[in-house]
Amino acid sequence: MGSTRRTGRIRSGAAAMAACAAALAAVTAVPAQAHEPERRVPHWELKDTGAPETRFRGLAAVSRTTAWVAGTGGTVLRTTDAGATWRNVSPPGAGELQFRDVEAFDARRAVVLAIGEGEASRVYRTDDGGATWTESFRNTDPKAFYDCLAFFDHRHGLAMSDPVDGRFRILSTGDGGRTWKVLPDGGMPAAQEGEAGFAASGQCLVTSGPKDVWLATGGAARARVLHSADRGRTWTATDTPLPAGDPARGVFALAFRDRAHGLAVGGDFRPDQPSPNAAARTSDGGRTWRPAATPPPAYRSGVAWLPHSRTAALAVGPTGTDLTTDAGRTWRTVDTGSYDTVDCTRDHGCWAAGEKGRVARLEQ
Repeated sequence: MGSTRRTGRIRSGAAAMAACAAALAAVTAVPAQAHEPERRVPHWELKDTGAPETRFRGLAAVSRTTAWVAGTGGTVLRTTDAGATWRNVSPPGAGELQFRDVEAFDARRAVVLAIGEGEASRVYRTDDGGATWTESFRNTDPKAFYDCLAFFDHRHGLAMSDPVDGRFRILSTGDGGRTWKVLPDGGMPAAQEGEAGFAASGQCLVTSGPKDVWLATGGAARARVLHSADRGRTWTATDTPLPAGDPARGVFALAFRDRAHGLAVGGDFRPDQPSPNAAARTSDGGRTWRPAATPPPAYRSGVAWLPHSRTAALAVGPTGTDLTTDAGRTWRTVDTGSYDTVDCTRDHGCWAAGEKGRVARLEQ
């Protein structure tokens, strides 16, 4: 959210993350020699959440020490000690809900989205670290199904629903998620037959800067990315080269490092189906998308730029983690663990979360 000054601290951070990306790439490219001393390389380190039955598709990384995860069974957990311990801060009475997205402003303030048809789609907000929650939105339209939410800053945010009456529905807040209103759909292009969003990682709706937002779609003849430069009032739609033509295929996650440079990942989420061309990149704000020359080898549901890097990013999915060091042109698998979503912070922290209570932090 917002911009960061180019101080010496940021430059040194950029160098650190560049070294991290280089080390990740090197460990998969050069076999270790028996006589070489053991080198510490960046790797995912699992953190014990104590929730092995929960699948965490919602993740909000606040810093290297603080993160929130949200998942099945109405579960929300928070850590403030780098994952050493986790506090269950789930909203009371939410056990039947499926939380698929969480956006956190700091260790105390967060907004979570429950997905589903009709009243199953809800939004909750906390201002005290999850000690108490307020339900700030409950969907009453049986045709709506909310998938993702995203914030431009601490006040302004959006949530998106699958198409209602032929157009994606956008929910808007100007007070940090305390109240919401449905935006007019006159500026939204018509949806394709069967088109929808994927509530797979909380990354089907993403922002960059004060007004730009992108929406990922699938399930239709063409996998598209929609872009708005006015906080969701008017949109343009662009086709992507990602797999399409089936309800299980499309763009599952987006990441933008600024308002021009973005990454898209996805594919076919069925484990027995291949996912060629599972990643694409843009350098013009999503007006055009180019396929990766060497894409991830399988479906990927989450993606994030490494902090302060112009070229390095991670993509995650049920079969592994992939790294790009050339802004999405080529990808290389660096881990085979299962994760659904990934998020990185400005203080050089990267977190991932997924099935069976899995949460990890990138360590070196």
